[in-house]
Amino acid sequence: MVVTLRRRPISVLVCLFAIVVAARPAAAQYQLKAQPYVTGLSAPVGFVQDPGNPAVQYVVQQGGRIRVIQNGVLLGTDFLNVSGRIVSGGEQGLLGLAFPPDYATSGRFYINYTESTHGDTVVARYKRSSGNPLVADAASEKRMIWQSGFDHIVQPFANHNGGHLAFGPDGYLYIGMGDGGSGGDPDNHAQNFGDLLGKMLRIDVSVLDTDLRGYAVPPDNPFLTRIGALPEIWDLGLRNPWQFSFDSVNGALVIADVGQSAWEEIDYEPAGPGGTNYGGSFREGAHVGFPTGKTAAPIPFTDPIFEYSHSVGQSISGGLVYRGTNLGAPFKGRYFFADYVAAKVWSIALTLDGAGNATASDFRDHTADLGGTSTLGNISAFGSDASGEVYVVGYSKGTIFRVSSAAPLLRIDTPPSGSTFNQLFYLAGWAIDRRATMDSGIDMIHFYAYPNPGSGAPPIFLGYLNADGYNNRSDVAAAFGSQFVHSGFAMPVAGLERGTYLFAAFARSTTTGQFDTVATTTVTVGFSSLGTASFDSGPCCGSTRVQPFTMAGWVIDRGAMWAPSSYGTGVQSAWVQIVDTATQATAFLRGQYGMARPDVGGIYGSRFTNSGYSFEIRDLKPGSYSYRLFFWDTLTNTWMTDPVISSTFTVAAGPMVAIDTPSPGVTIAQPFSIGGWALDLRATSGTGVDAIHVYAYPAAGGPPVFVGFGSATPRPDIASIFGAQFTNSGYNTTVSSLSPGTYTFVVWVHSSVTSSWAINRTITLTVQ
Repeated sequence: MVVTLRRRPISVLVCLFAIVVAARPAAAQYQLKAQPYVTGLSAPVGFVQDPGNPAVQYVVQQGGRIRVIQNGVLLGTDFLNVSGRIVSGGEQGLLGLAFPPDYATSGRFYINYTESTHGDTVVARYKRSSGNPLVADAASEKRMIWQSGFDHIVQPFANHNGGHLAFGPDGYLYIGMGDGGSGGDPDNHAQNFGDLLGKMLRIDVSVLDTDLRGYAVPPDNPFLTRIGALPEIWDLGLRNPWQFSFDSVNGALVIADVGQSAWEEIDYEPAGPGGTNYGGSFREGAHVGFPTGKTAAPIPFTDPIFEYSHSVGQSISGGLVYRGTNLGAPFKGRYFFADYVAAKVWSIALTLDGAGNATASDFRDHTADLGGTSTLGNISAFGSDASGEVYVVGYSKGTIFRVSSAAPLLRIDTPPSGSTFNQLFYLAGWAIDRRATMDSGIDMIHFYAYPNPGSGAPPIFLGYLNADGYNNRSDVAAAFGSQFVHSGFAMPVAGLERGTYLFAAFARSTTTGQFDTVATTTVTVGFSSLGTASFDSGPCCGSTRVQPFTMAGWVIDRGAMWAPSSYGTGVQSAWVQIVDTATQATAFLRGQYGMARPDVGGIYGSRFTNSGYSFEIRDLKPGSYSYRLFFWDTLTNTWMTDPVISSTFTVAAGPMVAIDTPSPGVTIAQPFSIGGWALDLRATSGTGVDAIHVYAYPAAGGPPVFVGFGSATPRPDIASIFGAQFTNSGYNTTVSSLSPGTYTFVVWVHSSVTSSWAINRTITLTVQ
């Protein structure tokens, strides 16, 4: 007989294994720690997360009870008790529990046990009760009916039952079956396609409750077309798989297969078509097994990626690929496993090639880190919670241990890296040092912001928190112990310019006295607009005004209090939109902004003192108008409006004056003319203006200079707007004898209607 081997490299052979073990006496360098999560269990063999409730896990006890853990507390009421249905002891009992991905809605789950009559394997479906999601309906059992027509898989001996169940990333149920027991698989079950023993089975349980078999065969199972092969078979050549798991990142199937007399092994199967032959019983690990008198299945053998001899341990317990966060990046992707007899916990690194095949390396012994064999006892299984953190099932100690980092842990929970946040926001998270004997073990945290990461720009120190500034984190206490409840932090972030920053938190350990732990997050920082405006004086609510009149108030963006000081009030300018309600003609007027408002500064802070605005409203025709305040927001670089500061008003007939020439602010040589127009719309005849005086007020100080009278000139353009009565409303005054300098010219208008100097207009010019 010729058997073809499909080999993968064994990363640690027995001699190298011994060297590695001897070279790592100080296992504490890996800085892991085991904390009892729940105690008081009886022969636990499984720890299973509720897929629909992160706060709930289940413990499988070999004697037939499924216990419930809720928020870290072991409940007194069982989820399910099948002790009356099973035979328990040795390798028999309640051995497996699995929840499908849709458990939250379907309420279905599956168990694997050895039944009480003959010790045969039963895979059964149950449902949770309708009244209490933490209690199953004990009367809902539906046993799978296999191709044999039996509701069980016959076990010829009491050992090598396998028994583990798990749903794969494909949604199918995988069932690990041992080779039927005795020793060396005397009946060659593992290589027999017509036998379910010594196999990994894969079935589709998403059938109707009324389905007689309780499952269907997935259409892509690998041996559907092989004559004589049972269709449920996914892999073959297993001895006693205990246990197996799927890598949550790449979907690989990792199997811990218990050896016979010399070797324990770990098999690795990338996500794919299945159909792998792991060689049992022809192989034990990567070595010759027990082939005498048997025929191998015509599929090349695949060797394990890792093995160890019985001089190290004698019964492997799988095992999972770590994908959590609390152990830190160095443990990501490592496979944790144990040996039941040796009471040891180890891990290996997995390196994948382009095809997804794994090579094992960097064997580490974590037993001493986790408290030693006397603390852990015999280890039957591993599990993970909803966050992917590792739990060790202590069989003989009746304890579930949570594995955590003993090194300082520093996490920034918010804002998440890659996010965009407007100021004010908080860098929030938690920090602990598991080596501390009291309190959180972290006495100070410094916070920095690195602008434009990678640019080399110097960091900005944001501030620090000491233990007095920490807050309570009950979730951290639940995970690591009540000692660490006062471990949360929240550092405000404000006053930064817009842009992308790498935020870094540095924690100082009370154990070392050093800032030796850092956490970072990269965030795009902006500003929050919290504009606030007030209207103090002006027309409102349909009131009638005679021009000129003033609209005044204040406007700020309160978000500026968290922006750099250069942003001032957060407002650059204020404008008013005025709309003629009859014609919908619209005008925008820019007002004065930045006038002192100490009352506003007293309420919102001194940076908002210069926040006043003022508009002088003139030159509108009599009629009805609406208005709304707009302002240019420097935080968002956009126009903003305040819908509260909007209303209607009516402009009544009254005096009006305009200066058309020259343009304001120019430098002009004498002689020149100041010209424009003036009228009083209340007049029944004429322009309503009988005198115009022009004065020049020197900017350097001193008394005003009377420039002259305005002489009447025709303005047909004004007549076209206000009527022919106002044709001669223009004026013109010549300026010719002023000393050079800057002046404010004031045009005063005398109304013939009221016999008073009713209105004026100003312009500032530099005269040569």
